[in-house]
Amino acid sequence: MTNELSGKIVVVTGGASGLGQGIVEKFVAEGGRVVIADVDEEAGRALAAALGDAAEFVRTDVAVPAEVAAAVDHAAEKYGRLDVMVNNAGVSGTMHSSFLDDDLADFERVMSVNLLGVMAGTKFAAVRMAETGGGSIVNISSIGGIQAGAAVMTYRASKAAVIHFTKSVAIDLAQHDIRVNCIAPGSIPTPLLAKSAVAMGADADTFIAMVRQMMAANRPLKRDGSSEDVADAALYFASDRSRYVTATLLPVDGGTSAGQTTQVQQGGGQQQKADESELVGSGQSGEA
Repeated sequence: MTNELSGKIVVVTGGASGLGQGIVEKFVAEGGRVVIADVDEEAGRALAAALGDAAEFVRTDVAVPAEVAAAVDHAAEKYGRLDVMVNNAGVSGTMHSSFLDDDLADFERVMSVNLLGVMAGTKFAAVRMAETGGGSIVNISSIGGIQAGAAVMTYRASKAAVIHFTKSVAIDLAQHDIRVNCIAPGSIPTPLLAKSAVAMGADADTFIAMVRQMMAANRPLKRDGSSEDVADAALYFASDRSRYVTATLLPVDGGTSAGQTTQVQQGGGQQQKADESELVGSGQSGEA
């Protein structure tokens, strides 16, 4: 490790599991002090205990702005400042075979976690960062917010909104030397796949195997992505290496969002591969 975050104070929402856990572990290894903000108390406290004095857990439902403010204030008041905010917490919502079957029952929860949570985290973190000369905010979106596709329409809408919000607020906050950037993970198996399978009444192992096969078929880089790949991208945005970078969207998806791959069949025809994001809009986990 290069100790790139030595002395930096960080809050990571949805940091108790999945991609959020990977980010927390990477940031602690790089010298940061991290507040894990999550609703999963058991996993959050266990992770903080495993990481020692450099990490602590604060129960936070990002759908409640006051709880996001409390987590940010806790970090800033305990350590005297806040340097990095990672708005990672997210939920996928219920999958439907067709939008005509979607009763929109989970619209409020998905939008509250995925969009309001990001906006609240950005706002409260920026207030603290402006007091101490700036900082870095990293928002986690999804390739589901870049590419159109079927299923989880509310999720896709929320993640597309995160991308546009990131670029817009980056312009506004630049005057305070606060950088705001966005990561769009994809092609990364996470606990959300198993949750989606259970919600659909499917066998988790079978569902995950099917999705991973479709991911690989429609991805230029054939290996699966990992939480570490996303954590490395987050580290870049959090560190001084990206000091002149803001309002940027970085897909971490093995090239998936560049366009669909094709496979030449016998007889000269071409078969277009299914869009993985039609099944699993994101590699994000860490339900808030």
